[in-house]
Amino acid sequence: MACSAAAGAEAAALLFRRPAPSSIAGRSRLAVSRRTRHRNLRYLLFSGARTGAQPNYRNRVNIQRDRAGASSDDEHQRKSEDENGLPNIQLEDLVGMIQNTEKNILLLNQARLQALERADKILKEKKALQQKMNILEIKLSETGTRSQLSNEGKSDAEALKFDVLKEENLLLKGDISFLKTKLIEIAETEERLFKLEKERALLDASLRELECAFIAAQSDMLKLGPMQHDAWWEKVETLEELLESTANQVEHAALILDGYNDFQDKVDKLEASLGVASISEFCLYLIDLLKERVKSIEERFQACNLEMHSQIELYEHSIVEFHDTLSKLIKESEKKSMEHYAEGMPSEFWSRISLMIDGWSLEKKISINDANILREMAWKRDNRLREAYLSSRGMAERELIDSFLKMALPGTSSGLHIVHIAAEMAPVAKVGGLADVISGLGKALQKKGHLVEIILPKYDCMQHNQINNLKVLDAVVQSYFEGNTFANKIWTGTVEGLPVYFIEPQHPGKFFWRAQYYGEHDDFKRFSYFSRVALELLYKSGKKVDIIHCHDWQTAFVAPLYWDVYANLGFNSARICFTCHNFEYQGTAPAQDLAYCGLDVEHLDRPDRMRDNSHGRINVVKGAIVYSNIVTTVSPTYAQEVRSEGGRGLQDTLKIHSKKFVGILNGIDTDTWNPSTDRFLKVQYSASDLYGKSANKAALRKQLKMSSAHASQPLVGCITRLVPQKGVHLIRHAIYKTAELGGQFVLLGSSPVPNIQREFEGIVDQFQNNNNIRLLLKYDDALSHMIFAASDMFIVPSLFEPCGLTQMIAMRYGSVPVVRKTGGLNDSVFDFDDESIPMQLRNGFTFLKADEQGFDSALERAFNYYHRKPEVWKQLVQKDMKIDFSWDNSASQYEDIYQRAAIRARAAT
Repeated sequence: MACSAAAGAEAAALLFRRPAPSSIAGRSRLAVSRRTRHRNLRYLLFSGARTGAQPNYRNRVNIQRDRAGASSDDEHQRKSEDENGLPNIQLEDLVGMIQNTEKNILLLNQARLQALERADKILKEKKALQQKMNILEIKLSETGTRSQLSNEGKSDAEALKFDVLKEENLLLKGDISFLKTKLIEIAETEERLFKLEKERALLDASLRELECAFIAAQSDMLKLGPMQHDAWWEKVETLEELLESTANQVEHAALILDGYNDFQDKVDKLEASLGVASISEFCLYLIDLLKERVKSIEERFQACNLEMHSQIELYEHSIVEFHDTLSKLIKESEKKSMEHYAEGMPSEFWSRISLMIDGWSLEKKISINDANILREMAWKRDNRLREAYLSSRGMAERELIDSFLKMALPGTSSGLHIVHIAAEMAPVAKVGGLADVISGLGKALQKKGHLVEIILPKYDCMQHNQINNLKVLDAVVQSYFEGNTFANKIWTGTVEGLPVYFIEPQHPGKFFWRAQYYGEHDDFKRFSYFSRVALELLYKSGKKVDIIHCHDWQTAFVAPLYWDVYANLGFNSARICFTCHNFEYQGTAPAQDLAYCGLDVEHLDRPDRMRDNSHGRINVVKGAIVYSNIVTTVSPTYAQEVRSEGGRGLQDTLKIHSKKFVGILNGIDTDTWNPSTDRFLKVQYSASDLYGKSANKAALRKQLKMSSAHASQPLVGCITRLVPQKGVHLIRHAIYKTAELGGQFVLLGSSPVPNIQREFEGIVDQFQNNNNIRLLLKYDDALSHMIFAASDMFIVPSLFEPCGLTQMIAMRYGSVPVVRKTGGLNDSVFDFDDESIPMQLRNGFTFLKADEQGFDSALERAFNYYHRKPEVWKQLVQKDMKIDFSWDNSASQYEDIYQRAAIRARAAT
């Protein structure tokens, strides 16, 4: 290091010796000399800094190579001189070289000082260690001397005794090792016992749950209706299977514990083997500890075993009682079952009576006036009708009719008679959200005291097992179509407690025998036919209907048919309400197609009536807007959107009729979508007890063979039809983004668009070996319930969404929504980070632009809260589950506009 510094100083001195440039040759030599010195200086600095010694052979070779290079550089320098013979090197370059050299020298000196300081420190430590070693050597020598003196003073007998003790100590060491092994086994046994106790607690909870189920079953038996005995026997068998399974688990636990009952024997043998020898107090302590542990395990096992067996005996006794109670109830059901059934399910009971009265009226067995009186009595839940019906068992139909007519008295009612005409209804004929609206809104209005009836096509593919008391009437309704009249069979039944009429056309086109609901080439003809027959049915029945509510383009024909055809026949008591659930679908066709159902083409093919605003065709939705008394859509935000570009060409028509146009947010059926009673779930749960949510998450992972290595790994769900409206590009992006964020993703849904279906099939292939991604390109109702319950987040990235129900269902099941701010999504999901919204309303994460950046921001924020603020996330989940998305509020709004329309109708009359 010193050598390097000296070399640097010498090089600097040489550089500062500047001979006077007396000639051109002198200047040239100066330039060459400076370059050579700079090169030698650089070499000295670097080689010295690396080795700190004189150059070796390799260094000498490098010096020779540098000198040869210098000669070459001299030659190059002579060639590169300018016309005056001056070299190209500048004074500033030399100054820079000198400054760099000085810096290197300074760094080398600093390194040298640090090395010296470290050497001094090492020397001091060495001296201290040497002193300690000397002290230890002195102590060791003193200890050796004492030991030698002590041993010399002992007698031979004592030496012999010492050898015996030495042998005993060796034996004790072996015993201690054995005891340690047994203690480890005891600890393992105790740990297993803890697990068994935990299992016992779970079994106890299961027994309590079964007991609750038994009590509920006893309560439900009081409502036992006819033809339900088999179902109850199946429930009994299920309870017995659960009991047997519980008993098997207890026996298994007992067998496991019995395997450790020989510990006491082992301890006794150990104590006996050690009793003949003198053992230390420590060994005695270990033996006592072992005994205490064994005794504790036996006591806990006996208590656990007794408690479980007592619970099982109690439950077996309860099962016997349940069998006895069930048998008695079955014997008594011949007399009282219908009464219990009527009291337990009033909606179903009174709907059946109402349908029976309507059937008599259509079959001409009673007059229209009598039918109206009896219908009103049923509407008002008149107990006289109930008693007459319950006492009619075994009575001929004519006798029942006579008994009804004898007690029929006219009355009044403040309720409304509402008829929904629709193409769908859950759960019998479901394609989309329309079906849920019909059943949900209908039940809510019925609970408010209104008479609600539904008219549907009788599809060959509908779920017939969801219809109670389905039967065909003797009466046949004739209707007009394409210049002829056609017969139509009328079927009646109850669905979700609502009275429903099913129309089966006797038309050669077999309109509703196509194995699907929509998508036929003649859909315009099929549904215009159905709309005409529905009105014909109401007209022939002679009912005084207050509100006829039609839905979407499939039944939009009802509005012009009612006012242009049936009002002229005297059927004019009702007011028409039309709801468009999605303005994307408007039902356009050539104008002459209106003539199929008897409408006047020339009268309606006008810009202010049914002519489409853009294409010059007939637009059925436009006709319903013009001819209806009330026009609604399914959310307030969507009502605003369709007044502009969202109206798909009908925005001007909606502006003209804006006074009768309103947006009412849909609700969900909280009986069907209820995590605390959902039969499709592995474990039911509620906002106050979220254990079941994690259990369903684990069950879904197992069912779909997804990774369960990290229980807390977030699961993102998506249930949708894969159509452009739903933001397919963002759904696709969400799959990759979720994987990037370390989450899991489940998609349930298919696409009617072939290229979209093929695209997602390709994504399925891409992720087939990824245990965190599952794409199920189908619809499965049971699986949808599990996904709602299992998912932590739920995405709805729609380009537009009139209302949307999945985000409401997701919140009901504790899945936090991540949605785009559009339509009903904007009316039901409020961003958690939006400080302009009251905190109590914030329930999810939203984004505005339908692009990947906006979606990423919302999803990343959701993941951030999930991972970093688990308590905040839990509170958000519980808050979402408590939000009331039932139909009660929406039904109240419909009730209000219905009543105002009915009042205006009565005033006009």
